[in-house]
Amino acid sequence: MSGTSLQGALLIDKPAGPTSHDVVAFVRRVLRVDRAGHTGTLDPLATGLLVLLVGSATRLAQFLAADEKEYLADVRLGVATVTYDAASLSDVRDRISDIRYPTIAEVEAVLERFRGSFLQTPPPFSAKKVASVPAYEKARKNQPIELRPVEVTVRELELIGTSDIGFRTPDVGHGGLLRLRVAASAGFYVRSLAHDIGQVLGCGAHLEALRRTRVGRFRAEDGLTLDRVEAEGTARLTSPNDLLGHMPAVTLTEDGARRVSHGNPIRETGSGAERVRLLDPAGGLLAIAERRAGGLLQPVVVLR
Repeated sequence: MSGTSLQGALLIDKPAGPTSHDVVAFVRRVLRVDRAGHTGTLDPLATGLLVLLVGSATRLAQFLAADEKEYLADVRLGVATVTYDAASLSDVRDRISDIRYPTIAEVEAVLERFRGSFLQTPPPFSAKKVASVPAYEKARKNQPIELRPVEVTVRELELIGTSDIGFRTPDVGHGGLLRLRVAASAGFYVRSLAHDIGQVLGCGAHLEALRRTRVGRFRAEDGLTLDRVEAEGTARLTSPNDLLGHMPAVTLTEDGARRVSHGNPIRETGSGAERVRLLDPAGGLLAIAERRAGGLLQPVVVLR
């Protein structure tokens, strides 16, 4: 299959260092495709699952952006940073050298505040737009930033370890490290969670390390490392049809496929789902449609 005809999703296990944009550019170059993108950014210091879309599948990003994401996060107590992570640790001047680290019971009580749905303020060093300008551009110039809190949902937040001692004592310990497992909605910032935990505990905190372990139904252990993309990338593409396998599907007749390929609606009285996959007679994904009044399915994305 030539690079120009490749389409689908590629699961990448991103290393620490490159930006998500760097990874997209690398895959585009190695697979020799014109179009590639991702369904959710990972910070340069973060590792783990990055879901890349290749070719015409890039048009499906809007249907994947809302997928729940799961992380393993190391939160270091005792030092807050302006970026809310370790990227700006060298800029910290007034580190807390003698603090009382909280007990595990105190940490658990604070974590309870961050379960469920609540308003979260994004980090100042983020791509969130403020008056059409990314917040990080203002933050780098020390300009005032007014970021609006956004409603997020944390379905699971679990303390799975503290420092190097686990749960053998009631105290967090001098390492001051919390390891958390977080399953949260799209748009959630683990950096903000780390910062806010430190604020509530009163000792300050920052995100020391982050690994994204899951995006929707896809898991990091199924991702390719960058050194394997050239040899295995083409064979490891998930087809657009399988990518959206959670959506109900309607198989079209030849006439229906012709109509849909030109963006015309069709009539269907099936599952009643808001969105459906429209398949050509051979079973390939032709379009994504949304239900309209009168039992019509209106194509909103046509792949070919």
